[in-house]
Amino acid sequence: MTKTRTLMDMRPALLTGVLLIAALLLSACAERRADRVAFDGVFFRSTAKKVDKQRDQFEVSVTPVSASLDGAREAGRYEAIRYCIAQFGTSTIDWVNGPDAEDGRLTISGDKLLLRGACAPQ
Repeated sequence: MTKTRTLMDMRPALLTGVLLIAALLLSACAERRADRVAFDGVFFRSTAKKVDKQRDQFEVSVTPVSASLDGAREAGRYEAIRYCIAQFGTSTIDWVNGPDAEDGRLTISGDKLLLRGACAPQ
């Protein structure tokens, strides 16, 4: 006589599998949060991307700039340095519209600070 497995028979294994996956996902999230850096006490969302098809030229966007302009500037500088190191192994940047510009000369769109520059060769 052959016994077929029903859903009730597989429940403990299924529950164990779901719990294992949940634990792995939570640990991955915790690692990402540990890598985050606060600027002026605020965790900013920042991204760097190449401009057109040239990897050396990039644009960084930082939000929310309303939380702290000084913090947003430093978060943008940090993201730009990370981008250049990842792409070219250098942290030298030639800024077109950089974080050291006067307040009135910064590009702010909505609640987003936009910085632009180019990774300089070593």
